[in-house]
Amino acid sequence: MDEHHFEPDWVRWRHDFHRFPETGFNEHRTADRVAAILQAMGLEVHRGIGGTGIVASLTVGTGGRTIGLRADMDALAMAEGAEGRPHRSQLAGCMHGCGHDGHMAMVLAAAQLLCTRRDFDGTVRFIFQPAEEHGRGAAAMLADGLLTRFPMDEIYGAHNIPGMPAGHIATRAGGLMASEDNFAIHLTGRGGHAARPHMAIDPLVIGAEIVLALQTLVARTIDPQQPAVVSCTTFVTDGIRNAIPTHVVIEGDTRSYAPQVQALLEARMRALCEGIAQAHGAQCQVEYTHAFAPTVNWPACAEAAVQAARAVVGPERVDADTPPMMISEDFGCFLQAIPGAFVFIGNGDGNEAGATPLHNAQYDFNDRILPIGARYFAELVRQRLRRQE
Repeated sequence: MDEHHFEPDWVRWRHDFHRFPETGFNEHRTADRVAAILQAMGLEVHRGIGGTGIVASLTVGTGGRTIGLRADMDALAMAEGAEGRPHRSQLAGCMHGCGHDGHMAMVLAAAQLLCTRRDFDGTVRFIFQPAEEHGRGAAAMLADGLLTRFPMDEIYGAHNIPGMPAGHIATRAGGLMASEDNFAIHLTGRGGHAARPHMAIDPLVIGAEIVLALQTLVARTIDPQQPAVVSCTTFVTDGIRNAIPTHVVIEGDTRSYAPQVQALLEARMRALCEGIAQAHGAQCQVEYTHAFAPTVNWPACAEAAVQAARAVVGPERVDADTPPMMISEDFGCFLQAIPGAFVFIGNGDGNEAGATPLHNAQYDFNDRILPIGARYFAELVRQRLRRQE
């Protein structure tokens, strides 16, 4: 069977998603389009799971095992900068700058291949998740009964990676991507005239001291063998050129892989910030929230992903022990509930168009890797739900 005639459809799907991007929990048109494509394949589609989420199922044979394939649907609230791109976003201030348009097309293409081949024994769930970018969509689907309404033994996902050669696949057992915890440090001092600093309690200076002190959290608190990152990314005051501020807010995030490291970072941050503020006579409140769970691949599932990848792209294009990345992915929430694994698929490197970084206004998903992702997912299902000869 020549399945290459499907590929133009896959590209059209991807370009359509790209033209009409939607942010988290607003993926209404996107969900309509995904549902229509799945229904055209003859699949029963369940909608509104965790907001705009979708699940479709395909059962072949009598096997009792079930595998989930997940794609994320949301776009970024940023303007696309590629003026000459034929499939450029039609919605101002919103674009698929992370490739979720391609992820949806890959899972839809895998569904088409599996509906055609029917070379497995069991059930596949095609899961389209809302709101990945801010780490809330997976939890919303789980809270809405995803695993009780649609039981699964394992779940698998993938993300394109610019900077990796197109079509190469990389993963590892254990921690693949970090958790992300967000913090906001609120300092309250006493504002005053810039010419009379002795009359004020300057939260700007206190905040600067805190920013520098936070750099010791990793350097002098965390075991050097445990990866961790602390980044302060915003510093906002209510001062003006000739007035010392009263309020300062410092925001940022921390990233790590182990729950004990997360807990230690939070505890030490609170103690450090509150101690410095108290020493200067200021007030301090630290907000610390857990946005993303770490993505920790289950070893047996990671090995299954490697075997499927090798069958599709060849052993020389598969890295089975890739270094972990400090980026975060909402897929980690699923892996805390059921076994599974996540892989990276190279989007392009060097001077290729696919090498433009994620979350860049010029970024675009590389259509060349659509067939690779589709066949990887289909092969994974074939191997994990192998027919009994």
